[in-house]
This record gives sequence, structure tokens and C-alpha cells, in this order.
Amino acid sequence: MKIETERLILREYTMDDYDALYEIVSDPETMQHYPKPFDEERTRGWIEWNLKNYQEYGFGLWAVVLKETGEFIGDCGISIQNIDEEMLPEIGYHINKKYWRKGYGSEAARAVRDWAFQNTEYDVIYSYMKYTNIGSYSTAIANGMKKVKEYPDAKNEISYTYAITRTEWEKMK
Repeated sequence: MKIETERLILREYTMDDYDALYEIVSDPETMQHYPKPFDEERTRGWIEWNLKNYQEYGFGLWAVVLKETGEFIGDCGISIQNIDEEMLPEIGYHINKKYWRKGYGSEAARAVRDWAFQNTEYDVIYSYMKYTNIGSYSTAIANGMKKVKEYPDAKNEISYTYAITRTEWEKMK
């Protein structure tokens, strides 16, 4: 599986991505909206979880690499997440903070949104995040999503859920 955008390639994870991923998910600033940064075991588990998702669902979070250099700068993809007690398809993303505010997260998420509507039967795609995660909900909004729910969450205190329907996506094209 490979998705190409103007500046990015999204591809399946391999264990060779461990060091670059660990740099991102072990960073306290990057992971400030998570309960805590990932340790080495959690980082390996993240890659393994995605490898399992590729087999089980045909998708997961994919490695995001710069087309020009091949450098791994994060991940973005779709996974099935527990959003307020419902298992729903969710677009998630993590971008190395060295590349924040350059539009890479939005570019990757847009490509994943399009892939999801073109390759799955889902009529709605979601993104959810801790209420303090301005970057994540700004990315969701940039990709045509609207806030559809706000709810108390033991993990995030309060979570926001954004969504886009297949019909809304088709009107955007």
C-alpha cells in the first residue's frame, strides 16, 4: 500500500521505522495531549499494532515520509477507535515537531480521508482528540470535518469528535 501526495508518501510501517518513530512519540512536547510519552516498549507495540491492523482491516496508521528525501516525519492513517463507547473509523496523525506548521499533517490527513472514502464502505470518517489539542482539531477542520461531539473522557478529561460524511466529501470534490 502506498499513497502519494504532492510532497509526501504514506506507506506501511516496518520495524525499521522504530528509531524515527521513537524520536516523535517519546517527546514530551509532541505527546503533551496523551497521558504520557511512549517508552521503547510502547513504541514497538505501536508499530506491531499497525502491522496487525493492516492484516485485519486492510488499513492502519501509515508511515509519512517526505517524497523529496525519503525522511520519516510521522504517521497518519485510519484505525478503528473507541470514541465515546462506539468503535468508529478514525483518522489519526503524529508529525515530528520539526515539521509542524508546514501543512504536512493536513496534506497526509486529506490523502487518508480520500483513500478511506474511495476504498472502504464507511459513510462517516471521524477524528477525535483531547480538547486542548488545537493542532489536531485544526487539521480536522482543514480537511472538511465538523465538530459533532464533545464528551467527558477518562483518558482526555474532555474529548472532541470531528467528522465528515461521504456526502460532504463528495460535494467538496
